[in-house]
Amino acid sequence: MNTESNRVNVLHPWLPVSGHRLRKAGVFFDAVRVAEEVGEELATRLEALTNGEPGPVIEESAGCRWMYFLVAPGSSAGRSWPPGTTRLGSGGRDAYVGIPALAGLTWPLSWRCAPRPDRRLVDPDLLHGTLCAQLGWEPRPLERG
Repeated sequence: MNTESNRVNVLHPWLPVSGHRLRKAGVFFDAVRVAEEVGEELATRLEALTNGEPGPVIEESAGCRWMYFLVAPGSSAGRSWPPGTTRLGSGGRDAYVGIPALAGLTWPLSWRCAPRPDRRLVDPDLLHGTLCAQLGWEPRPLERG
């Protein structure tokens, strides 16, 4: 194992050293899940807006082929998301996200945008605004009950 992997794993305790592991959303991160055809364009747009460093984005190569955008715990709540978007994390039921290692065999998961040593996750406001603009969807006010 190389020292770069060791350093990132210390900074990101949720990141496996090899293979992939399930991590509970809402603890170290929330995840916003979208279909691959939406997520690929979204990741490209976020890269353009962040000088190529949007934060961690996971892609799935089998099954439904989802993409997961990792945001700070609790930050996916408090806003309405476009149809077809799933918020995984704090509030509600338990959800787990498959997290790949930085290197080695991690199929069917891989990093579309790898986590950074500075621990920065995807900016939830930028993610939400970019996704809504991409889909031409107007967020509705959340209902308070």
